[in-house]
Amino acid sequence: MHDWLPVYAGAERVLEQMIAVLPEADLHSLIEFLPDDQRDFLGGREVKTSFIQRLPFARKGYRNYLPFTPLAIEQFDLTAYDLVLSSSYVVAKSVLTFAEQLHVSYVHSPIRYAWDLQFQYLREGGLEHSLKGKLARLILHYMRTFDAATADRPDLYVANSHYVAKRIRKLYRRPAAVVHPAVNVERFTVCYDRDDYYCTCSRRVPYKKIRLIVEAFAQMPNKRLVVVGDGPEMGRLQAIATPNVDLLGHQPLEVLESTLREARAFVFAALEDFGIAPVEAQACGTPVIAYGRGGALETVRENETGIFFDQQTPEALVAAISRFEKDDARFDPDAIRAHAETFAAERFRARLADLLDQAWLAFSRDGDAEQILRSPVLSSMLPTPSDALPSLS
Repeated sequence: MHDWLPVYAGAERVLEQMIAVLPEADLHSLIEFLPDDQRDFLGGREVKTSFIQRLPFARKGYRNYLPFTPLAIEQFDLTAYDLVLSSSYVVAKSVLTFAEQLHVSYVHSPIRYAWDLQFQYLREGGLEHSLKGKLARLILHYMRTFDAATADRPDLYVANSHYVAKRIRKLYRRPAAVVHPAVNVERFTVCYDRDDYYCTCSRRVPYKKIRLIVEAFAQMPNKRLVVVGDGPEMGRLQAIATPNVDLLGHQPLEVLESTLREARAFVFAALEDFGIAPVEAQACGTPVIAYGRGGALETVRENETGIFFDQQTPEALVAAISRFEKDDARFDPDAIRAHAETFAAERFRARLADLLDQAWLAFSRDGDAEQILRSPVLSSMLPTPSDALPSLS
């Protein structure tokens, strides 16, 4: 059970590996509007969708139907299945199951715009004081209420990072195993002859903080920045970009790979739950300059595969780049690549398969899949109090 299928992006890459682990499983999603050139990972299987698929303008405006998602997710009849694996960042974890079904929910993130990022989304969308903003607050309140009320529906939670596991504990009062997402590191190769530019890539949405990176490089006109990706903020970025910033927009995979491989460093300013892009950069042997909170603390090793900056400001990023350039020779491309390989797809598949097997045995025996989190075998998948703790401010 996957939330949305409008494009093949980060969550869908994880879904692809789930399909590899459970190749005979049926696939359900609220909507499925994948472009023809992004459908290969489905392996020709049919996707069973909700009534939102058939609503007017759903292909482009499916997000406008967010208030209908709690009702839609509860209309899927899954009574024929022994195991339900949900891939959730909106409402997939809230699917209905009965007593003899095992429901394991892999959570990419609790609904970010309803919980952690509500005020940021309202502010950056210009919705703080308008009538539309009041309606948005009401809808987000409704989504939070539904999300919290259905926290007990999964038998077992699996988080994509220790950071998300802590958010699950905070919001749902439930423990979660941690299985980091699969990253296709095999498609990247190490480059030893680097160009003199920095790069970043992501969708142009506010929380990715691409604007912050562009503003930082406006203060460093002698340094070049290459930005790959498209999205709603493209026009705003074009308005502030200085001559040393190249906004490439959406690019073919080959261009993205060469950009990552040849860059002096990859810049990452978002507070992400995990963040696949920094791992892809490291798969090229490229060091990462990242905001030191969230998933980046689990994917980047400071002074080994990259460095951190501690505030989401242009000034903090400028200072970090200055520190990086004082001794960038210390970053060994082969060591960086070796670290990225710990997130390889085969490792994800092995850990997920092992977890599902053990959860099924525990659930079949005692009706308690969560007890496997107390076993020594899976103890490494649980977050500890010291994992990824931010400094107090």
